[in-house]
Amino acid sequence: MMTVTVVIADHQPLVGSELSTVDGIRVVGEASTGHDAVRAVREHRPHVLVLDLRLEQDTGIATIREVRRAAPGTAVLVVTTLDDDATVRAALHAGARGYLVKDTERAGIVAAIRDTAAGAVIFGTGIAGRIARLIEPTSAPGALTAREREILDLLGAGMSNKAIARHLDLAPKTVSNRLTSIFDKLRVADRTEAIALARDGC
Repeated sequence: MMTVTVVIADHQPLVGSELSTVDGIRVVGEASTGHDAVRAVREHRPHVLVLDLRLEQDTGIATIREVRRAAPGTAVLVVTTLDDDATVRAALHAGARGYLVKDTERAGIVAAIRDTAAGAVIFGTGIAGRIARLIEPTSAPGALTAREREILDLLGAGMSNKAIARHLDLAPKTVSNRLTSIFDKLRVADRTEAIALARDGC
């Protein structure tokens, strides 16, 4: 049996300790923030990143995008408590290869790790039946709300998230969440592509 290398990005250390005892799976790194997760993936090039979307400091969706850019050969398996349609859809569009909720039994998580490492796309029972509608775009590219358009214009002007938050009197986390929605609607991978579209007058 092939040994599957795994990086765990989760704010609960228990997840990593549970997987480290499974035959055929080797945990090569752990992280509690998106930044550390990307760094661990770059360093270890694991077969699979097991990612909780509730990370400290960073958004899990942004982490998926960064990992897909930094290490295209690493499959991202989301294992999280979040299962609302918007979050699942955003994770899929960002490039996640699998999505499970945390009440999945350990055997199910282990099987999903092995299957995603082998190239399969895996979804938990409660999510699988919703996939057909979740993978449909939420709207046509460019169909942004007035606030999203305003944020995109400020992004195109070169403003940082914090500067946009100050300018619009919003919380930085709100700006980050709005940008995630903008990237999803425009079907772009990151702020660089979004800025290019903004400057092109999308």
